[in-house]
Parts: sequence; structure tokens; C-alpha cells
Amino acid sequence: METAEIIAIGSELLTPHRVDSNSLYLTGQLNSIGIEVDLKVVAGDQETRLEQVARSAVERSPLVIATGGLGPTEDDITRKVFARVLRRQMVLQHDILQTIRDRFRSRGLEMPGNNARQALVPVGARILDNRLGTAPGLWLEKGEGEVVIILLPGVPSEMKAIFEESCLPLLSQRSGGFHLFTRVLRSTGMTESQLDEQIAPIYMPYKNPVTTILSGRGEIQVHLTGRAKSRQEAESLVHEVADRIQVKLGDFIFSTGDQSLEQVVGEFLLRKKETLAVAESCTGGLIAERITRVPGSSRYFMGGVTCYSNPSKVEFTGMPPLLLEMSGAVSAEVAKRLAEGIRDRMGASIGLGVTGVAGPSGGSREKPVGLVHLALAKGDQVEHRECRFSGDRERIRFWASQTALDMVRRRLL
Repeated sequence: METAEIIAIGSELLTPHRVDSNSLYLTGQLNSIGIEVDLKVVAGDQETRLEQVARSAVERSPLVIATGGLGPTEDDITRKVFARVLRRQMVLQHDILQTIRDRFRSRGLEMPGNNARQALVPVGARILDNRLGTAPGLWLEKGEGEVVIILLPGVPSEMKAIFEESCLPLLSQRSGGFHLFTRVLRSTGMTESQLDEQIAPIYMPYKNPVTTILSGRGEIQVHLTGRAKSRQEAESLVHEVADRIQVKLGDFIFSTGDQSLEQVVGEFLLRKKETLAVAESCTGGLIAERITRVPGSSRYFMGGVTCYSNPSKVEFTGMPPLLLEMSGAVSAEVAKRLAEGIRDRMGASIGLGVTGVAGPSGGSREKPVGLVHLALAKGDQVEHRECRFSGDRERIRFWASQTALDMVRRRLL
């Protein structure tokens, strides 16, 4: 048993108001015992469609885990759908029914009649006790254990308790004791295609570990997952490839774990005993907001200003009005003066200045939407970058903040 499929059941999961968090938890638990999840499906409470999903899952996957649809209401159809798929009759389990009654009585309540549905289970099912709720989990097998089907409640606390107490030990035995280990390399400053062109010759010859490249917000992630009989062996397989990729990409890699760019920048500032101040125009305080997300950032972040208008640039950074008039607010000269001015006003060792056209209006042929000037002032040196970002206003602002933070990281390397 090396792979699994997860089915999240519930029409509410097909709306924008509810997120399927159960499958994320189950994926992590399965990965910890060497089982990979190669398919996730979200299905509503429509009986015909759910039966199609369940039948396909049982035919293609050695392990199927379904969450949701085990409650007492009319739309809780998971038990009967899987019974039909497996051609099993449903029988009333009197011990389950009594347990549900006792649970209601312990709260001074009488059990509603519809809760009796939760005691109807397919023939041959192993009952998985639910100490937190009324819906027991079910363990079903097709054939001689060639396919395992686990049905769990959708309530996260109940699902987790049943899985950890009843399912995980049994699945660990069946998985053959394999372990998965994943390492994530996070990069910025390259496109997905540029990065893959660089590292494909390194990872392509390897079937184990498996390499996945994911494009995220402002970064590209390289996920390497190794599978072996021991965790140490899985780690060794991953590190062999990851180390070569890290050498190839060099300082484009900003993290080899789950650290954000702002966390990495904060660590550099602390280690180098540097302090930072920012003057932001088009990013509207986003850089300062990201920096201060990190606990303890007061040790290295002196402060920032959002100087959106020309008068505020003059007031907060000592910008010469003539410079604004001659160069325009969106210019290299203004970005540099913002960086120098905020550094001096705040008493920081490093100053960042950002000015640009975030759109959707306000651009021109000479200064189009997406044009951003960034500057970093440290000592007697002022570094400048001109960038042209694409996309909507939010994307342009975020990429400007990402590039500005990366300028700090690279300056402190």
C-alpha cells in the first residue's frame, strides 16, 4: 500500500464558505507512514454523483479514505453509497445504537429517532469507535484486503481522534514501514521556466526522490520527497539531490524550509546587527506590514512611512521639492532619496525606498502601469532597481514588496 485517495464529502465544501481542511490533515498523517496521496476529490451530497465517485475510487486506489456524510440527517448518504458500491447489505448494529442512546442520556436528552441511521452499517465493516461524537467510523475491505476503505466523520475533531487511535496503527503495519521525507527549497528572482531549465538535468535522472516545482506568490518552490524503509535513508536520498540543486541556484534560494522571505530578512538583520527603515509609496505600507508579521521584529525594524502624496514625501523623508518636480514621483532619483531620507530620519543602518505605478490607472507611455523603482541605502552606497511587473494592482504591489525585501537579503549575504 503506497498510495491513497481521499474523498471529502459535503455539498458545503463546494461553496466558497467552507474549506476542506480534513484532507490536508490526512495527507500529513499518511505521508508520515510512507503513504502518498495521489488523488483528492470533493463530492457533494448528490447520491448518484457520489456513487460514481466512490465506485471509481475503489476501482483505482488501494486505500480510499472518505470524510463526511455519516451524520443522522437525510443528506448523510456515505454509508449506503459505499455499501451499494461494495454490494453489501446494511444491518442495524444494536451495540452502536445503545452507545448513541447512552451518549444522549448522559446529557439529559432523549435520542432523536433519526440518529438510529448512524447504527446502520455495511455487513463486514469494522467499527471504529468515536469517543467524541455519535457517528462511528467504518473500516471496510474489498476482496482479501486488496482495497481498504475507511469512512470517517466530517467533524475535524472526531475525524482526527478516530484516525489517530484506530486507523494509523493498522495502516502503519500495512504500509510496510516505509517513511516519506520532504524538503522544500524556496527561491525568488527567477521564473518557473528559468528555474526548471537550470535544475532539470539534476533531478530528472532520479525516480526517488520525486521532484515537484510549484509556483507560488512571489516565489518558486522545489519540493523533493524521498521514500525509504527508514527516515534516515529517505532523508539521505532527498539531501543528495537538494544539495546539488541548492549549489546550482545559489543565492536565488532564500529558504530551505518553511521560512518566509520576511523571516529570513529578519534573521539576517539580527545576525549582522543591522536595522531597517522603509519609505513606501506604491506599496502602501505592505513592506512594513510583512516585516512586522514576524515576532521580535522591533529589534531590527526602526519604522516606516507611507508617503503616497508628494507633500508627504517631502515631509517624512526630507525630499527636495525640486527633485520631485524635475524627475517625477516615479523615478530612480526619488526612490534613492526616499531610501536615504528614511534611513537618516529613523536612525537606521539601511533604508528602503519604493515608488511606482500600481494601476490600474495612472500609467503613461514613459511610465506604464507596473513600473516600480526600488532603492536601498546603506553607508555611502545607494543601490537602485527598475522593475516592470505585470498583473493587477495587488500583484504589482506584492511583487514590489518581495523584490524590495530580496534586495535587503542579498545586500546582507
